[in-house]
Amino acid sequence: MSPETQMYLAQGIHGLAYGMLLFLVASGLTLIFGMMGILNIAHASFFMLSAYLCVTVLNLTGSFWLSLLLAPLGVALLGILVERLLLRRVQASGLGHIAELLLTLGVSLVTVEVIKLIWGTEGLQVLTPPSLSGLVNLGGLEYPVYRLFIIALSLAVLLVLSLALFKTRLGTIVRAAVSDPDMVSVLGVNIRLVFMLVFGLGTWMAGVAGVAAAPILTVFPGLADQMGMDAFVVVVVGGFGSLFGALLAALFLGELNAYGIQFIPKLSPVLMFAFMAMVLAFKPTGLFGDRE
Repeated sequence: MSPETQMYLAQGIHGLAYGMLLFLVASGLTLIFGMMGILNIAHASFFMLSAYLCVTVLNLTGSFWLSLLLAPLGVALLGILVERLLLRRVQASGLGHIAELLLTLGVSLVTVEVIKLIWGTEGLQVLTPPSLSGLVNLGGLEYPVYRLFIIALSLAVLLVLSLALFKTRLGTIVRAAVSDPDMVSVLGVNIRLVFMLVFGLGTWMAGVAGVAAAPILTVFPGLADQMGMDAFVVVVVGGFGSLFGALLAALFLGELNAYGIQFIPKLSPVLMFAFMAMVLAFKPTGLFGDRE
């Protein structure tokens, strides 16, 4: 394999890994919006908080796998509490979506300040776990094992989520609630409980992404802004409420980011936004969106 071919292949896998990481974050946001109609501004903050919890669990136990289990569960519990104690009351007040956006923005700002108070403002490094360190040979290309792990982890989460939504009774209820929550409620289903579980699942997915990203990104208080903006572009391009759209958009934008950095580094920061503008100019609801 020639050096040029190796470079193209490496960038392609880089883009795939980043795209799948983006999907983990964006899919939780899409799931919450698709079912509940809430654009959760605090979603990226849950992603960042999970990365910090990963640091703490690693310091206490030395186990990356335990942090991958506990940190997402921690942010999922926080998400459930936010939905149960805050969002539900705002929705009951009848103040509309603006109030929901302001509330989740406030949760995001508070989360950032709490993180600064507990962990400080200096960037923290998370070492790649020994079992996932090193390189693997891909037809002559030496590629980091950990980035392949991110791809595999994201695919596993995607598979489990797809099976849960399309092959289980709970998934049927969730999909029915997206289309007609009032009818599902009349049938005796506790819609509020389903909403709470969906919100928790969405934040859990952001938490998984936070732990997975920690060894390859510097954990610092601006991490939510860095990942949150890219995830928002994925949701907008894919279409609000469309998991399939979020997947395709994340994969494409991941590759666009990877090859953009390689070939046009000065323009790479704006490529995603330029592509989003092009999509919205022709289809304002996104590629697969149907929510006005």
